[in-house]
Amino acid sequence: MAGSIACLIATGVMSSAAQCEPAPLVLNDAEYFEQPGFNVVVFSNWYNGLFGDSKISGVELIHHGERMATNGDIRLNATPEQWDLIPEFVSRHVDPADNSIQATLRYPDHDFTYTIVAKPQGGKIKISVVLPAPLPPALAGKAGFNLEFLPATYFETSYLADGKPGTFPLYPTGIKEINGQSAPQPLAEAATLTLAPEDDNRRITVTSNAGKLRLYDGRSKAQNGWFVLRQILPEDKSGTVLEWNLEASTTANWQRAPVIGHSQVGYLPSQLKRAVIELDKQASLKQPATLIKIAQDGSRDEVLSQVPTAWGDYTRYQYAVFDFTKITTPGLYQLSYGETVTAPFVIGEDVYASAWHATLDHYFPVQMDHVLVNEAYRVWHGASHLDDALQAPVNHQHFDLYAQGPTTDTAFEPGEHIPGLNVGGWYDAGDYDIRTQTQYATVRDLVNTWEEFNIKRDTTLVDYDAKFVDLHVADGKPDVLQQIEHGTLALVAQYEAVGHAIPGIIVPDISQYTHLGDGITMTDNLIYDPSLDKHEANGLRSGKFDDRWAFTSKSTPLNYGAMAALAAASRALAEHAPALADNALTIAKNAWHTEANQQPDLFHHGNTTGGGLEEEKFKAAVELLITTGEAQYADAITALLPALRQAFGDYAVDALRVVDYMGKSYKQTIQQVAERYQTQQQQKTSGNPYQVEITEGGWAGNGTILQSAIIDYYLHKVFPQQFDGQGVYRALDYLYGTHPDSDISFVSGVGTQSKKVAYGMNRADYSFIAGAIVPGVLILKPDLPENKENWPFMWGQNEYVINVGASYLFTVNAARHMAAQKQ
Repeated sequence: MAGSIACLIATGVMSSAAQCEPAPLVLNDAEYFEQPGFNVVVFSNWYNGLFGDSKISGVELIHHGERMATNGDIRLNATPEQWDLIPEFVSRHVDPADNSIQATLRYPDHDFTYTIVAKPQGGKIKISVVLPAPLPPALAGKAGFNLEFLPATYFETSYLADGKPGTFPLYPTGIKEINGQSAPQPLAEAATLTLAPEDDNRRITVTSNAGKLRLYDGRSKAQNGWFVLRQILPEDKSGTVLEWNLEASTTANWQRAPVIGHSQVGYLPSQLKRAVIELDKQASLKQPATLIKIAQDGSRDEVLSQVPTAWGDYTRYQYAVFDFTKITTPGLYQLSYGETVTAPFVIGEDVYASAWHATLDHYFPVQMDHVLVNEAYRVWHGASHLDDALQAPVNHQHFDLYAQGPTTDTAFEPGEHIPGLNVGGWYDAGDYDIRTQTQYATVRDLVNTWEEFNIKRDTTLVDYDAKFVDLHVADGKPDVLQQIEHGTLALVAQYEAVGHAIPGIIVPDISQYTHLGDGITMTDNLIYDPSLDKHEANGLRSGKFDDRWAFTSKSTPLNYGAMAALAAASRALAEHAPALADNALTIAKNAWHTEANQQPDLFHHGNTTGGGLEEEKFKAAVELLITTGEAQYADAITALLPALRQAFGDYAVDALRVVDYMGKSYKQTIQQVAERYQTQQQQKTSGNPYQVEITEGGWAGNGTILQSAIIDYYLHKVFPQQFDGQGVYRALDYLYGTHPDSDISFVSGVGTQSKKVAYGMNRADYSFIAGAIVPGVLILKPDLPENKENWPFMWGQNEYVINVGASYLFTVNAARHMAAQKQ
C-alpha cells in the first residue's frame, strides 16, 4: 500500500490504482533493461580475470541509481568467496525483437553448460535458467542460481519471507560455509522474499515459480561476503529448470538527485574553478547554480548565480559546468543547485599547504613493514615478518600475480630461508606483500619530490635499532628521506641476498593472504625449520610454516627498474644515510654492467616482473646519468629514443627530467614528441566534462590521472611557453571531488568530506587510513560510474596502493610550487 500511495502522489493521480502500475522495463540502446529508478544489467561485465570474483558480473540490479545486487549466476557454493570456482563465459545474445538478453556459460571441469535468460514482463523481470541436459550428478545439491545483494544497502532494514518477518543483521552470526565440510545456515527460506518492504527506495521482491529461495549471509564466510539469495537447481531436469520473477519498487518520474562535483579542499584565488554538475538525463538544466559565501556569523551571501553551461552526456548522465573562476576573494564557500548543497570549501592562497601532510605523516609510516608503528595510544601494527623469507617453489603460480619459473635463479633451494630480507619496504596495498615493482616506483617518486621541492617536514620518529616508528614525534630528520631510506633498504637487501631484484615477497597460503588485522599476527616471526614439530620453537626457529615466500625469478626489466630507484636514492640519501647511499649506487652501477654483458632475462608474469624492457632500461639510464654524469648512460638514452617516440607517455617524466643532461638535438626531439603527446591527451580528456583521462578497466584511474599531472608539471617546467601545467590542478580537483558519482574527496582525511570507508588493512572495521588515496570511480559497463563509500571491499574502487601515495605527494607539492612561482 505504501508503494501505491507513493506512486499516486508522484503522478498526481488519485483516481485509479491502475495509474500505479510500474512502468514497463524496456531494453535500451545500451543493452540493459530500464524503467524509472530501476535497471537490470545482464552480463555486461565479466568476472575480473586478475583476482577472481570482483562482484561485477552476471545479472546486476541498479535501484534508484545504486548498484545493489550482482553476480546473478550459477555458482557451486551458497556463499562464494573470492577464489571459489567461477564459470567460463561463452556468449551473450541481445534480442531486441524478443525483448530479451541471454548469456551462456559453462563449468568445463564438470562438462556443464547452461543459459541464463532475462526477459521483462511488464514492470517485472523474469530470470530463467535453461539447461540443454540434466545437471551432472557431481553437481547435484551444489549448483544453484545465486543473486548477491550488497549488505550495506540493507543494513537496518527488514525482510519478509512468505510473509514471515525478519531483519538483516548488522553483523554476521552463525555457522559459516566451509567448502566440502559444513553448510551455512540460511537466514530465511521462502517461495517469495521481499527485501526492505518498508522502504520504497530499496524494496525488491523475488518469487520462485517452483522450489525454495534461501537467504544467506556471506559475511560469515568472509568479511567481504554479500547477502546471497539462492535456489538449488533441480536434478534430472533439462530445459527451463528455474524461474524467478523480480520486481522493484519505483516512483513514477523518479530522477537521481544532482551531484555537484567540486574540490573538497578548495581553490587558489587565481585558479580555474569549475564545478561539474552531474544530472539525471531527464532533469532540466534551466535552474541556476549558486556560489554562496559564508560569514563568521553564519550569514550567507550569494556571490554568483547563473544557469550552468550544458556540457552533454557522459556515461548514463548529463552534465553541466558552473564556472566561478572570477570569484577570487578568500573565504569559506558552498555551492548549490536545486536542493543539493555542497559541504563548505575554501578559496585561499594556502589551500594546498597542508593537503599532503596526512599522506606523509600518516599513510606512509602506517604502511612500513618490519617495524612496529605506534600512534599515541594506538598501535597500528607490530614489527611483522621478521622471519622473511623462504625461497618460493619452482614452477609455481601464485594466486596474486606472482610466479616462480623453472629455477630459483638463486643459490637457495625451494623452501630454504633466504637471510637478510627482513628489512625495509612498505605493505604494497591493503594486503601485506612487498611487490618490488611498487617499491621502486615509490622510491623514485619520493626522490623526485625531495629534489624538486625540498620538503623537510619532520613529524615521525624512526628507530631501526628498536624496530619502532612513532607518529607525531619529530626526530630531527626529514620524513621524506626516512621513507626513501625505508624503501631503499628493501631493494638493497634483495641484491645482497640473491644478487638481483626479485618480483616480491608474499604469504604462501590464501588463508594468510585474506588476513585482516595486525600484520604481526600473520607469522610467529620465527624462521621456519621443517625439522621441528609444527608446535615446536626454540626462540629463533619454529616448525610453524607461516613464513612469507620470496619469488626470485630473474627479470631484466625488473632489475633495471630497481637499479633506477637505487641510483636515484643514492643522491637523496648522500647526507642522510651516506653508507646506504654509497652501497645503493655501487649496486646500481654493477647491475647495469652485468645486464650490459648478458642476454636479457625476460621472465614475465602478471604485474610483478617489471614493465617493458626498453622503458625500464630508460629509467635506469636516466637516473644513472643524473647521478654520475657518465656518457655511457647518455648513449643508452639516445639509443632508446625510437621506443620513446612510440610511447612517450610511458617515458615522459624521465625524458623531461634529463633534458639538461643531454644535447640540444635531444631537447628538440622531446619537444616534437611532446607536442604529439599533447594532442593525444586532449583527445583522451575531451570525452568527459572533467577534462582528465578517465580509464575504464577493472581498476579505477586515479593513479593514471596523477601520473598525467606529473607529466604536465614537467612539460610546463621544460617548455613553459607551450604547456601551461593546468593538468596539475585538474588532477587535484578530480581527486578532491570533481568527479563522477559523488563529490567526495578520494584522499582519506583530506577535504571537508573525504573517503572514510576504504580497502586498507583496517577495512574490516569500515574505516580508513588518513592520507591514503583510493583508485576512484570505476566505470562499470555499459555506463555506470561507481565508487562505493559504504562498502570498503571493492578493491578496484577502494584499495589504497603505496605508489599512488607517492605520486600524490609530488602532485600537491607541484601545485604549491607552481602557485608560488606566479606570486
